[in-house]
Formats: sequence, C-alpha cells, structure tokens
Amino acid sequence: QVQLVESPGGSVQAGGSLRLSCAATGESISTYYMAWFRQAPGKEREGVALISTRGSTTEYTDSVKGRFIISRDNAKNTIYLQMNSLKPEDTAIYYCAAATLWFPKMSPGDYRYWGQGTQVTVSS
Repeated sequence: QVQLVESPGGSVQAGGSLRLSCAATGESISTYYMAWFRQAPGKEREGVALISTRGSTTEYTDSVKGRFIISRDNAKNTIYLQMNSLKPEDTAIYYCAAATLWFPKMSPGDYRYWGQGTQVTVSS
C-alpha cells in the first residue's frame, strides 16, 4: 500500500513558477510509474506528466510541454513537478498518482494510488 502526499500548492501570477512535490510512504515507489494529474472546476481530471520508474522517460500533455518538468528521486521516495511560465488555465487541483504499468494515455482509471490533491491558482 502506497500513501501519497502532495506538498502545499499556492497562488502565483501568470508567468511565475511553482514546484510541487509528492512524498510516498508505505512502500518504495521505485517500481511504480508516477504521474501528475490536475482537475479544474467543472472539468474532467487530466494527465499532465508521466515518468518511468527510473526517470529515464517522461511524457507530457501538449498544453504543458516546454513549461513543466516531472522528475523523481527514488532514494527520497518523492516525485516533483516544476511548473514554469504558468498560465491562468493551469489553475487546478493537482494530484500525484502511481501505476504499476506504463500508461502513456494517462487515464485516471489506470492509476492505483492517489494523493489528496493540492490547489494551484494562477492569476492574470
């Protein structure tokens, strides 16, 4: 059983940066494919970024490519999401999630473990 806890998000102006972290307890996440999702009010949860078990492969949804970077530190049992050049449309609750297989489509139903979510607000 993996428990995931995201760091507090925050509020930032457009063009700013935030870094989220997600710490895991219960077991090592080194064998899990990890992802960040987000859900804006009135919208479905969408996959944002995905990283392989050793961090050698990443995937991003088109809207964040070139702005967000996902990374992981298996020794610390933690993953990160560096968010740069933030836009108001990035405003959402951000979740980290863990899966046992590589799911490049990042469908929420494929992920076994979830964090509780953290709010990110970007003002114009």
